[in-house]
Amino acid sequence: MDALGELTAALPDHVVVTDPERIEKYRWDRSQDPNTGTPVAVVRAEDAEQVQVAVRWAAAHRVPVVPRGAGSGLSGGSSAVDGGIVISLERMTAVEIDPTCQVAVVEPGAYNKDVKAAAAEQGLWYPPDPSSYEFCSIGGNVATNAGGLCCVKYGVTTDYVLGLDVVLADGSLVRLGGKRIKDVAGLSLLKLFVGSEGTLGIVTRAILRLVPAQQERSTLVATFGSPTVAAEAVVAIRSRLRPSMLELMDQPSIRAVEQHRSMGLDVDAGALLVAQSDAPGTSRTEEIALMEKACRDTGATEVFVTDDADEGEQFVQARRMVIPAVEELGALMLEDVGVPVPRLPELLAAVAEVAREQDLSIPVIAHAGDGNTHPLIVVPRDDDAAHLRALQAFDDIMHAAIRLDGTITGEHGVGRTKKSALPEQLGPDVLALNQRVKDALDPDGILNPGAIL
Repeated sequence: MDALGELTAALPDHVVVTDPERIEKYRWDRSQDPNTGTPVAVVRAEDAEQVQVAVRWAAAHRVPVVPRGAGSGLSGGSSAVDGGIVISLERMTAVEIDPTCQVAVVEPGAYNKDVKAAAAEQGLWYPPDPSSYEFCSIGGNVATNAGGLCCVKYGVTTDYVLGLDVVLADGSLVRLGGKRIKDVAGLSLLKLFVGSEGTLGIVTRAILRLVPAQQERSTLVATFGSPTVAAEAVVAIRSRLRPSMLELMDQPSIRAVEQHRSMGLDVDAGALLVAQSDAPGTSRTEEIALMEKACRDTGATEVFVTDDADEGEQFVQARRMVIPAVEELGALMLEDVGVPVPRLPELLAAVAEVAREQDLSIPVIAHAGDGNTHPLIVVPRDDDAAHLRALQAFDDIMHAAIRLDGTITGEHGVGRTKKSALPEQLGPDVLALNQRVKDALDPDGILNPGAIL
Protein backbone atom coordinates (compact mmCIF):
# COMPACT_ATOMS: atom_id res chain seq x y z
CA MET A 1 0.00 0.00 0.00
CA ASP A 2 1.35 3.45 -0.86
CA ALA A 3 1.62 6.20 1.74
CA LEU A 4 -1.58 7.99 0.70
CA GLY A 5 -3.39 4.67 0.74
CA GLU A 6 -2.29 4.24 4.37
CA LEU A 7 -3.90 7.58 5.27
CA THR A 8 -7.13 6.73 3.49
CA ALA A 9 -7.31 3.32 5.14
CA ALA A 10 -6.67 4.77 8.60
CA LEU A 11 -9.70 7.08 8.46
CA PRO A 12 -13.42 6.52 7.82
CA ASP A 13 -14.85 6.61 4.32
CA HIS A 14 -15.27 10.06 2.76
CA VAL A 15 -12.90 11.75 5.23
CA VAL A 16 -9.92 11.79 2.86
CA VAL A 17 -10.49 13.59 -0.44
CA THR A 18 -8.08 12.99 -3.32
CA ASP A 19 -10.19 13.95 -6.34
CA PRO A 20 -8.51 16.99 -7.99
CA GLU A 21 -11.80 18.78 -8.68
CA ARG A 22 -12.90 18.48 -5.05
CA ILE A 23 -9.46 19.44 -3.77
CA GLU A 24 -9.51 22.69 -5.74
CA LYS A 25 -11.79 24.58 -3.36
CA TYR A 26 -9.48 23.78 -0.43
CA ARG A 27 -6.38 25.29 -2.07
CA TRP A 28 -7.16 28.97 -1.59
CA ASP A 29 -8.13 31.33 1.16
CA ARG A 30 -9.79 34.69 0.55
CA SER A 31 -6.48 36.39 -0.18
CA GLN A 32 -6.20 34.39 -3.42
CA ASP A 33 -2.44 34.09 -2.89
CA PRO A 34 -1.00 33.49 -6.39
CA ASN A 35 1.68 31.19 -4.95
CA THR A 36 -0.88 28.71 -3.62
CA GLY A 37 0.13 25.08 -4.15
CA THR A 38 -1.74 21.85 -4.80
CA PRO A 39 -2.10 19.32 -1.97
CA VAL A 40 -2.17 15.57 -2.52
CA ALA A 41 -5.21 15.19 -0.29
CA VAL A 42 -7.67 16.95 1.97
CA VAL A 43 -8.61 15.41 5.32
CA ARG A 44 -12.07 16.61 6.31
CA ALA A 45 -11.73 15.70 9.97
CA GLU A 46 -14.82 15.02 12.06
CA ASP A 47 -13.14 14.99 15.48
CA ALA A 48 -9.84 15.54 17.25
CA GLU A 49 -8.87 11.88 16.98
CA GLN A 50 -9.02 12.06 13.18
CA VAL A 51 -6.85 15.16 13.24
CA GLN A 52 -4.34 13.21 15.33
CA VAL A 53 -4.36 10.31 12.87
CA ALA A 54 -3.69 12.64 9.95
CA VAL A 55 -0.89 14.52 11.72
CA ARG A 56 0.80 11.31 12.87
CA TRP A 57 0.73 10.06 9.28
CA ALA A 58 2.16 13.37 8.06
CA ALA A 59 4.89 13.29 10.70
CA ALA A 60 5.85 9.72 9.77
CA HIS A 61 6.11 10.60 6.08
CA ARG A 62 7.43 14.20 6.51
CA VAL A 63 4.42 15.59 4.64
CA PRO A 64 3.48 19.27 5.08
CA VAL A 65 0.17 19.96 6.86
CA VAL A 66 -1.94 23.09 6.30
CA PRO A 67 -4.82 23.51 8.78
CA ARG A 68 -7.93 25.15 7.36
CA GLY A 69 -11.10 26.57 8.86
CA ALA A 70 -13.58 28.46 6.72
CA GLY A 71 -11.01 29.71 4.21
CA SER A 72 -11.89 33.33 4.97
CA GLY A 73 -8.31 34.36 5.80
CA LEU A 74 -6.84 37.42 4.14
CA SER A 75 -3.10 36.79 4.28
CA GLY A 76 -2.58 33.38 2.71
CA GLY A 77 -2.34 31.62 6.06
CA SER A 78 -4.34 28.61 4.88
CA SER A 79 -3.06 28.52 1.31
CA ALA A 80 -2.23 24.94 0.35
CA VAL A 81 1.32 23.83 -0.39
CA ASP A 82 2.49 21.47 -3.12
CA GLY A 83 2.70 17.85 -2.03
CA GLY A 84 1.14 18.48 1.36
CA ILE A 85 -2.23 17.75 2.88
CA VAL A 86 -4.92 20.15 4.02
CA ILE A 87 -6.66 19.30 7.28
CA SER A 88 -10.07 20.91 7.00
CA LEU A 89 -11.89 21.51 10.27
CA GLU A 90 -15.15 22.60 8.61
CA ARG A 91 -17.04 19.54 9.90
CA MET A 92 -16.15 20.19 13.55
CA THR A 93 -18.85 22.72 14.41
CA ALA A 94 -20.18 21.89 17.88
CA VAL A 95 -20.99 24.80 20.22
CA GLU A 96 -21.90 24.28 23.88
CA ILE A 97 -22.72 27.14 26.25
CA ASP A 98 -22.09 26.86 29.99
CA PRO A 99 -24.15 29.76 31.36
CA THR A 100 -22.96 29.24 34.94
CA CYS A 101 -19.28 29.52 34.06
CA GLN A 102 -20.15 31.97 31.27
CA VAL A 103 -18.08 30.15 28.67
CA ALA A 104 -18.58 28.60 25.25
CA VAL A 105 -16.94 25.26 24.47
CA VAL A 106 -16.46 25.37 20.71
CA GLU A 107 -15.05 23.21 17.95
CA PRO A 108 -12.83 25.05 15.46
CA GLY A 109 -15.15 24.84 12.45
CA ALA A 110 -18.00 26.69 14.16
CA TYR A 111 -18.65 30.14 12.76
CA ASN A 112 -18.19 33.23 14.90
CA LYS A 113 -21.87 34.08 14.30
CA ASP A 114 -22.97 30.69 15.66
CA VAL A 115 -21.12 31.29 18.91
CA LYS A 116 -22.69 34.73 19.20
CA ALA A 117 -26.16 33.31 18.55
CA ALA A 118 -25.78 30.47 21.04
CA ALA A 119 -24.46 32.86 23.69
CA ALA A 120 -27.31 35.31 23.05
CA GLU A 121 -29.85 32.59 23.86
CA GLN A 122 -28.40 32.58 27.39
CA GLY A 123 -28.27 36.36 27.68
CA LEU A 124 -24.53 36.35 27.02
CA TRP A 125 -22.23 37.80 24.36
CA TYR A 126 -19.04 36.81 22.58
CA PRO A 127 -17.44 40.19 21.71
CA PRO A 128 -14.73 39.48 19.06
CA ASP A 129 -16.44 40.79 15.95
CA PRO A 130 -14.60 40.53 12.61
CA SER A 131 -16.38 42.06 9.62
CA SER A 132 -16.53 38.49 8.31
CA TYR A 133 -18.18 37.17 11.49
CA GLU A 134 -20.98 35.56 9.48
CA PHE A 135 -18.61 33.26 7.59
CA CYS A 136 -15.32 33.06 9.53
CA SER A 137 -14.56 30.16 11.87
CA ILE A 138 -13.49 30.20 15.49
CA GLY A 139 -10.43 28.13 14.61
CA GLY A 140 -9.35 30.79 12.14
CA ASN A 141 -10.13 33.53 14.67
CA VAL A 142 -7.86 31.83 17.21
CA ALA A 143 -5.17 31.20 14.60
CA THR A 144 -4.95 34.88 13.68
CA ASN A 145 -6.02 36.44 16.99
CA ALA A 146 -8.87 38.12 15.14
CA GLY A 147 -10.30 41.42 16.31
CA GLY A 148 -13.04 43.38 14.59
CA LEU A 149 -15.35 46.30 15.12
CA CYS A 150 -15.85 45.98 18.89
CA CYS A 151 -12.22 45.43 19.89
CA VAL A 152 -11.53 49.09 20.67
CA LYS A 153 -13.36 48.56 23.98
CA TYR A 154 -13.73 44.80 24.33
CA GLY A 155 -10.42 43.45 23.06
CA VAL A 156 -9.47 40.71 20.61
CA THR A 157 -9.72 36.92 20.51
CA THR A 158 -6.86 36.24 22.92
CA ASP A 159 -8.71 38.19 25.62
CA TYR A 160 -11.48 35.56 25.50
CA VAL A 161 -9.55 32.31 25.14
CA LEU A 162 -9.54 30.40 28.45
CA GLY A 163 -8.63 26.98 27.10
CA LEU A 164 -7.47 25.16 23.99
CA ASP A 165 -7.08 21.56 22.88
CA VAL A 166 -4.16 21.44 20.44
CA VAL A 167 -2.78 18.64 18.29
CA LEU A 168 1.00 19.01 18.13
CA ALA A 169 3.34 18.17 15.27
CA ASP A 170 3.87 14.59 16.48
CA GLY A 171 0.12 13.94 16.65
CA SER A 172 -0.15 14.18 20.43
CA LEU A 173 -2.98 16.24 21.92
CA VAL A 174 -2.49 18.69 24.80
CA ARG A 175 -5.16 20.45 26.81
CA LEU A 176 -4.30 23.95 27.95
CA GLY A 177 -6.32 26.06 30.38
CA GLY A 178 -9.97 25.39 31.10
CA LYS A 179 -13.10 27.10 32.37
CA ARG A 180 -11.11 28.88 35.06
CA ILE A 181 -11.00 32.68 34.92
CA LYS A 182 -7.62 32.86 36.68
CA ASP A 183 -4.83 30.33 36.17
CA VAL A 184 -1.08 31.03 36.30
CA ALA A 185 0.14 27.46 36.75
CA GLY A 186 3.15 26.92 34.50
CA LEU A 187 4.27 28.96 31.53
CA SER A 188 1.58 30.80 29.56
CA LEU A 189 1.52 28.23 26.78
CA LEU A 190 -2.15 28.86 26.04
CA LYS A 191 -1.49 32.31 24.63
CA LEU A 192 1.43 31.01 22.59
CA PHE A 193 -0.96 29.20 20.28
CA VAL A 194 -3.33 32.13 19.80
CA GLY A 195 -2.16 33.96 16.69
CA SER A 196 0.30 31.21 15.69
CA GLU A 197 -1.58 30.53 12.42
CA GLY A 198 -1.36 26.76 12.67
CA THR A 199 2.44 26.75 12.67
CA LEU A 200 2.76 25.32 16.20
CA GLY A 201 -0.29 23.07 16.45
CA ILE A 202 -3.87 22.54 15.30
CA VAL A 203 -6.66 23.73 17.58
CA THR A 204 -9.44 21.15 17.95
CA ARG A 205 -11.42 22.78 20.77
CA ALA A 206 -11.57 26.22 22.36
CA ILE A 207 -13.05 27.38 25.65
CA LEU A 208 -14.12 30.99 25.19
CA ARG A 209 -15.03 33.49 27.86
CA LEU A 210 -18.43 35.13 27.47
CA VAL A 211 -19.73 38.35 29.01
CA PRO A 212 -23.22 39.65 29.78
CA ALA A 213 -25.16 40.83 26.73
CA GLN A 214 -24.16 44.24 25.42
CA GLN A 215 -26.24 47.15 26.66
CA GLU A 216 -28.24 49.57 24.51
CA ARG A 217 -26.10 51.59 22.12
CA SER A 218 -26.18 55.10 20.75
CA THR A 219 -24.59 55.77 17.37
CA LEU A 220 -22.74 58.81 16.10
CA VAL A 221 -21.97 59.35 12.42
CA ALA A 222 -19.68 62.20 11.42
CA THR A 223 -18.44 63.31 8.01
CA PHE A 224 -15.14 65.06 7.29
CA GLY A 225 -13.33 66.67 4.41
CA SER A 226 -10.53 64.09 4.41
CA PRO A 227 -9.45 60.87 6.14
CA THR A 228 -6.59 62.62 7.94
CA VAL A 229 -8.98 65.13 9.51
CA ALA A 230 -11.26 62.26 10.54
CA ALA A 231 -8.23 60.55 12.06
CA GLU A 232 -7.47 63.69 14.07
CA ALA A 233 -10.98 63.40 15.50
CA VAL A 234 -10.23 59.78 16.39
CA VAL A 235 -7.11 60.85 18.27
CA ALA A 236 -9.12 63.49 20.15
CA ILE A 237 -11.81 60.94 21.07
CA ARG A 238 -9.39 58.23 22.16
CA SER A 239 -7.40 60.63 24.32
CA ARG A 240 -10.44 60.85 26.61
CA LEU A 241 -12.76 57.93 25.84
CA ARG A 242 -12.95 54.29 24.86
CA PRO A 243 -16.12 54.02 22.76
CA SER A 244 -17.57 50.59 22.02
CA MET A 245 -16.96 51.19 18.30
CA LEU A 246 -14.97 53.73 16.31
CA GLU A 247 -14.75 52.93 12.59
CA LEU A 248 -13.55 54.95 9.60
CA MET A 249 -14.43 54.85 5.90
CA ASP A 250 -12.77 57.07 3.30
CA GLN A 251 -14.50 58.51 0.23
CA PRO A 252 -13.63 55.68 -2.20
CA SER A 253 -14.99 53.09 0.24
CA ILE A 254 -18.14 55.16 0.82
CA ARG A 255 -18.72 55.42 -2.92
CA ALA A 256 -18.05 51.71 -3.45
CA VAL A 257 -20.73 50.83 -0.88
CA GLU A 258 -23.24 53.20 -2.43
CA GLN A 259 -22.56 51.73 -5.86
CA HIS A 260 -22.91 48.21 -4.45
CA ARG A 261 -26.10 48.96 -2.50
CA SER A 262 -27.63 52.33 -1.73
CA MET A 263 -27.29 52.98 2.01
CA GLY A 264 -27.88 56.73 1.97
CA LEU A 265 -24.25 57.63 2.65
CA ASP A 266 -22.85 61.03 1.68
CA VAL A 267 -20.74 60.25 -1.39
CA ASP A 268 -19.23 63.74 -1.33
CA ALA A 269 -17.78 63.26 2.15
CA GLY A 270 -14.01 62.86 2.32
CA ALA A 271 -14.38 60.41 5.20
CA LEU A 272 -16.96 59.00 7.56
CA LEU A 273 -16.68 57.98 11.22
CA VAL A 274 -19.13 55.53 12.75
CA ALA A 275 -18.90 55.54 16.54
CA GLN A 276 -20.97 53.90 19.23
CA SER A 277 -21.30 54.08 23.00
CA ASP A 278 -22.84 51.34 25.13
CA ALA A 279 -22.07 52.99 28.45
CA PRO A 280 -24.84 52.55 31.03
CA GLY A 281 -27.53 55.15 31.64
CA THR A 282 -26.67 58.80 31.35
CA SER A 283 -22.99 57.96 30.82
CA ARG A 284 -23.89 56.96 27.26
CA THR A 285 -25.35 60.39 26.55
CA GLU A 286 -22.25 61.99 28.05
CA GLU A 287 -19.89 59.86 25.94
CA ILE A 288 -21.76 60.64 22.74
CA ALA A 289 -21.73 64.36 23.60
CA LEU A 290 -17.96 64.27 24.14
CA MET A 291 -17.46 62.44 20.84
CA GLU A 292 -19.67 64.93 19.04
CA LYS A 293 -17.67 67.83 20.47
CA ALA A 294 -14.37 66.21 19.45
CA CYS A 295 -15.67 65.73 15.90
CA ARG A 296 -16.93 69.29 15.58
CA ASP A 297 -13.79 70.75 17.12
CA THR A 298 -11.60 68.93 14.59
CA GLY A 299 -13.65 70.06 11.59
CA ALA A 300 -16.55 67.65 11.03
CA THR A 301 -18.82 68.88 8.26
CA GLU A 302 -21.84 67.09 9.71
CA VAL A 303 -22.60 65.07 12.85
CA PHE A 304 -25.63 62.81 13.25
CA VAL A 305 -26.63 61.00 16.45
CA THR A 306 -29.29 58.35 16.94
CA ASP A 307 -30.47 56.17 19.81
CA ASP A 308 -32.48 54.01 17.43
CA ALA A 309 -30.79 50.60 17.33
CA ASP A 310 -31.97 49.70 13.83
CA GLU A 311 -30.91 53.05 12.40
CA GLY A 312 -27.48 52.76 14.00
CA GLU A 313 -27.08 49.21 12.73
CA GLN A 314 -27.59 50.39 9.14
CA PHE A 315 -24.40 52.44 9.37
CA VAL A 316 -22.53 49.53 10.94
CA GLN A 317 -23.69 47.28 8.09
CA ALA A 318 -22.48 49.85 5.57
CA ARG A 319 -19.04 49.66 7.17
CA ARG A 320 -19.08 45.83 7.09
CA MET A 321 -20.05 45.92 3.42
CA VAL A 322 -16.96 47.75 2.19
CA ILE A 323 -14.71 44.82 1.25
CA PRO A 324 -17.31 42.96 -0.87
CA ALA A 325 -18.28 46.29 -2.44
CA VAL A 326 -14.69 47.17 -3.36
CA GLU A 327 -14.13 43.64 -4.72
CA GLU A 328 -16.50 44.58 -7.54
CA LEU A 329 -13.98 47.19 -8.71
CA GLY A 330 -11.13 44.76 -9.38
CA ALA A 331 -8.90 42.18 -7.76
CA LEU A 332 -7.85 43.15 -4.23
CA MET A 333 -4.69 43.05 -2.20
CA LEU A 334 -5.92 43.50 1.35
CA GLU A 335 -3.67 45.26 3.83
CA ASP A 336 -3.91 45.16 7.63
CA VAL A 337 -1.44 47.66 9.05
CA GLY A 338 -1.69 49.43 12.38
CA VAL A 339 0.02 52.18 14.35
CA PRO A 340 -0.32 53.77 17.77
CA VAL A 341 -3.54 55.80 17.64
CA PRO A 342 -1.80 59.23 17.75
CA ARG A 343 0.03 58.32 14.51
CA LEU A 344 -3.10 57.31 12.62
CA PRO A 345 -3.27 60.60 10.65
CA GLU A 346 0.31 60.04 9.46
CA LEU A 347 -0.44 56.49 8.38
CA LEU A 348 -3.48 57.54 6.35
CA ALA A 349 -1.42 60.29 4.71
CA ALA A 350 1.28 57.74 3.88
CA VAL A 351 -1.25 55.38 2.27
CA ALA A 352 -2.61 58.25 0.17
CA GLU A 353 0.93 59.07 -0.97
CA VAL A 354 1.54 55.43 -1.96
CA ALA A 355 -1.70 55.47 -3.97
CA ARG A 356 -0.52 58.58 -5.83
CA GLU A 357 2.98 57.23 -6.45
CA GLN A 358 1.73 53.90 -7.80
CA ASP A 359 -1.26 55.39 -9.66
CA LEU A 360 -3.70 53.03 -7.93
CA SER A 361 -7.02 53.28 -6.16
CA ILE A 362 -6.54 52.31 -2.50
CA PRO A 363 -9.77 52.73 -0.51
CA VAL A 364 -9.19 52.68 3.24
CA ILE A 365 -11.34 51.41 6.07
CA ALA A 366 -10.16 51.27 9.65
CA HIS A 367 -10.86 50.04 13.12
CA ALA A 368 -9.78 53.58 13.80
CA GLY A 369 -10.09 53.46 17.58
CA ASP A 370 -7.31 50.85 17.58
CA GLY A 371 -5.15 52.52 14.93
CA ASN A 372 -5.73 49.43 12.75
CA THR A 373 -6.30 50.18 9.05
CA HIS A 374 -7.27 48.08 6.05
CA PRO A 375 -6.04 49.73 2.84
CA LEU A 376 -7.68 47.86 -0.04
CA ILE A 377 -5.39 47.92 -3.06
CA VAL A 378 -7.55 47.65 -6.18
CA VAL A 379 -5.82 45.92 -9.10
CA PRO A 380 -7.52 46.31 -12.50
CA ARG A 381 -8.07 42.81 -13.85
CA ASP A 382 -5.82 41.65 -16.70
CA ASP A 383 -3.43 44.57 -16.17
CA ASP A 384 0.04 43.15 -15.54
CA ALA A 385 1.66 46.55 -15.08
CA ALA A 386 -0.91 47.53 -12.47
CA HIS A 387 -0.36 44.21 -10.69
CA LEU A 388 3.36 44.95 -10.36
CA ARG A 389 2.60 48.44 -9.02
CA ALA A 390 0.17 46.91 -6.55
CA LEU A 391 2.82 44.52 -5.24
CA GLN A 392 5.08 47.52 -4.68
CA ALA A 393 2.27 49.44 -2.99
CA PHE A 394 1.60 46.46 -0.70
CA ASP A 395 5.23 46.50 0.44
CA ASP A 396 5.40 50.29 0.68
CA ILE A 397 2.38 50.43 2.99
CA MET A 398 3.88 47.83 5.34
CA HIS A 399 7.19 49.72 5.44
CA ALA A 400 5.33 52.97 6.15
CA ALA A 401 3.56 51.38 9.12
CA ILE A 402 6.84 50.08 10.52
CA ARG A 403 8.43 53.55 10.22
CA LEU A 404 5.54 54.91 12.30
CA ASP A 405 6.19 52.43 15.14
CA GLY A 406 3.41 50.23 13.80
CA THR A 407 2.79 46.70 12.66
CA ILE A 408 2.42 44.89 9.34
CA THR A 409 -0.65 43.07 10.65
CA GLY A 410 -3.13 43.93 13.37
CA GLU A 411 -5.54 41.03 13.02
CA HIS A 412 -5.28 39.19 9.68
CA GLY A 413 -2.01 37.44 10.46
CA VAL A 414 1.31 37.33 8.64
CA GLY A 415 0.42 34.26 6.59
CA ARG A 416 2.43 34.00 3.41
CA THR A 417 1.65 37.38 1.87
CA LYS A 418 3.28 39.52 4.60
CA LYS A 419 6.24 37.44 5.75
CA SER A 420 8.77 39.37 3.65
CA ALA A 421 8.31 42.42 5.89
CA LEU A 422 8.41 40.54 9.19
CA PRO A 423 12.21 40.77 9.64
CA GLU A 424 12.07 44.57 9.37
CA GLN A 425 9.43 44.81 12.08
CA LEU A 426 10.80 42.22 14.50
CA GLY A 427 14.54 42.59 14.01
CA PRO A 428 17.02 39.67 13.93
CA ASP A 429 16.95 38.75 17.63
CA VAL A 430 13.15 38.51 17.93
CA LEU A 431 12.87 36.77 14.57
CA ALA A 432 15.42 34.19 15.72
CA LEU A 433 13.46 33.69 18.95
CA ASN A 434 10.32 33.04 16.91
CA GLN A 435 12.23 30.44 14.91
CA ARG A 436 13.51 28.74 18.07
CA VAL A 437 9.96 28.35 19.36
CA LYS A 438 8.84 26.97 16.00
CA ASP A 439 11.76 24.52 15.89
CA ALA A 440 11.06 23.32 19.44
CA LEU A 441 7.41 22.50 18.77
CA ASP A 442 7.71 21.46 15.10
CA PRO A 443 11.28 20.20 14.58
CA ASP A 444 10.56 18.77 11.14
CA GLY A 445 8.75 21.92 9.98
CA ILE A 446 5.61 20.13 8.75
CA LEU A 447 3.00 22.46 10.28
CA ASN A 448 1.90 25.16 7.85
CA PRO A 449 5.35 25.57 6.28
CA GLY A 450 5.85 28.93 4.61
CA ALA A 451 3.43 30.75 6.90
CA ILE A 452 4.87 33.48 9.14
CA LEU A 453 8.51 32.29 9.10
